[in-house]
Amino acid sequence: MKTERIFKAYDIRGTVPAELDAQTAYELGRAMAHTQKPLRVAVGRDMRTHSPELAGAFARGLIEGGTDVVDVGMCSTDALYFAVGKYGYDGGVMVTASHNPPEYNGFKICGREAVPYSNDRELKAMRDLIRGGLPAPGTTRGRTEHKDIRQAYADHVLSMVDTSKIKPFKVVIDGGNGMAGTMLPPVLSRLPLKVTPLYFEPDGTFPNHPASPIELENTEDLRRAVVAQGADLGCAFDGDADRMFLCDEQGRMLGGDMVMCLVAQSLLSKDPHQTILYNLICSQAVPDLITRLGGKPVRTRVGHALIKPLMKEHGAVFGGEHSGHFYFRDHWFADSGLIAFLVALEVISGSKLPLSAQVAAFDPYVRSGEINTRVEDIPATLKALEARYPGSRTDHLDGLTVWLADSWFNVRPSNTEPLLRLNVEAQSADILKARTEELLTLIRGRSKGGLQVEEDSRSR
Repeated sequence: MKTERIFKAYDIRGTVPAELDAQTAYELGRAMAHTQKPLRVAVGRDMRTHSPELAGAFARGLIEGGTDVVDVGMCSTDALYFAVGKYGYDGGVMVTASHNPPEYNGFKICGREAVPYSNDRELKAMRDLIRGGLPAPGTTRGRTEHKDIRQAYADHVLSMVDTSKIKPFKVVIDGGNGMAGTMLPPVLSRLPLKVTPLYFEPDGTFPNHPASPIELENTEDLRRAVVAQGADLGCAFDGDADRMFLCDEQGRMLGGDMVMCLVAQSLLSKDPHQTILYNLICSQAVPDLITRLGGKPVRTRVGHALIKPLMKEHGAVFGGEHSGHFYFRDHWFADSGLIAFLVALEVISGSKLPLSAQVAAFDPYVRSGEINTRVEDIPATLKALEARYPGSRTDHLDGLTVWLADSWFNVRPSNTEPLLRLNVEAQSADILKARTEELLTLIRGRSKGGLQVEEDSRSR
């Protein structure tokens, strides 16, 4: 195998062909068949230029390992999860690099009921087998069948809402030349929306902008179109269409935590006693709203792979992150940007107020966005920050969180770099500015190699 760096915490990803090629894909398919022994696996792919070759090679490895392959073609990641859950397959493989640049590709692999493979279990077993040498193929070969899941998937996501309640909004949707352009049309054709599609043509070279809407610069065309057309709202999907962000009628992008609040409103209006999970850098507006509506908020660490098992443990109806991942119990606890979009549409339709006013009604806070600083001694810096606020409520669920009378902040280490990630939320812009400067002064005093700043553009 070319490199072991392609194995991430919950997927496989690297540059093509330097780190990932058809031979690697074939070996991974063989390893999955041998170590996990699935009888039937769904294989889907995104629109990247090398995805057909990689999907074919992975499928060939499965087949030579005795596993039947169901080729579901070009689809979104959440549609692949749907296929695995709906049809009872033993696993699924999505060939995608999500929002990464065009030279990247990879594999999101799951088992029965769309449970993701992880690097400390299934992916480790596959990696170790390849490292030690694959056994010769057996005499039993799997078979291939082709299945078009688009209509069944559309039926599934539409079943999550009452479409009769959705108003004929004027909506701009940016597909980012990703999989949204393939998966949305069968859904949109059954809704009363007046849609202006941007970049719905699947194109793995991303000719218009990167398919990563969490960066504000990648939503410029969407925001401009919403304002110019007087649209009620806008929506942007990432490359494999499992993440989604909303834009209000003023051309302002909403954070994933604000979308969480909209979805939670809808779900709790139907059953006010449900549990909802949110990660710890989401706005305080999230647990405030859930509690006010009779639900039970459960705070989690940052990391989308952590949400799924915790949702099952708590029996949660919904879980979400600021990063645009939204998980639904009735979608096999997997994430779906499209379901979140539909549920948000349903609750937005229930008010006469514009989207910006609806959000303002439950969001009294202002936020810094995520600010990253390179730090030489992370443990000492975290200790110094905690000592700066004696007597304050704190926890260490993920880094350090401190609650103050007029604000709160979280500082957590990066998993891959010597960085501290700071998020601050306050009751006013003046308080936010003062608190952020105060914290950065302390953090920068311990920094090394200069300051790196990356701000989440959806902060308000």
